[in-house]
Amino acid sequence: RDYDDQQELGTRNFKVALRRLRRFAREGAESELDLEDTIASTARNAGLLDIRMVPERHNAVKVLMLLDVGGSMDDHIARVEELFSAARSEFRNLEVYYFHNCPYENLWRNNARRHTERFETWDVLRRFSEDWRLIIVGDATMSPYEILQPGGSVEHYNKETGATWMQRLLDAWPKAVWLNPEPQGYWQYRQSIAILRDIMHDRMFPITMDGLERAMRLLSK
Repeated sequence: RDYDDQQELGTRNFKVALRRLRRFAREGAESELDLEDTIASTARNAGLLDIRMVPERHNAVKVLMLLDVGGSMDDHIARVEELFSAARSEFRNLEVYYFHNCPYENLWRNNARRHTERFETWDVLRRFSEDWRLIIVGDATMSPYEILQPGGSVEHYNKETGATWMQRLLDAWPKAVWLNPEPQGYWQYRQSIAILRDIMHDRMFPITMDGLERAMRLLSK
């Protein structure tokens, strides 16, 4: 199933961490009182009230989130849903796609229709500009063959390796991090995690307050 983006409990701390990735802009209809400009304009208008409005401030950061779903990720549903809910709340410009274990040539938006409604990864690469931030969420736990070998996927025959597709993602969006729900103490025992950390140039972080804060600081640079 898809991850639930309406989880409320446990998301507050995640929201605080995600707020480190902010770049505000005023967009949309003028719906917020500009107090300073109203006072100045009223003074210029011989004391007659002149209310000035401005568009609301929104977080203008654009985030592309790729979520690993199914298999070993079932053990992490609650934590990922909390993170997903926090991201939905904090990022107005958020696009989400799913993958399983490692991104390959196809992604999907609805896990229930993953076999009938797929999006070519090439199309996603072309759709979003370089100024988007890429956040990959997954436990990075799989056979190394799924990353390094053509045909290594457990679900289909992939002509190109997962590592090849990962590099294309990083070339398209240099500002990228991998968030891992697997406890960091286990990472040293997972060969696939070591491989993906290397591909990510060590930009893999645990889904903890400290991990999220470090990841958001990196993305905000």
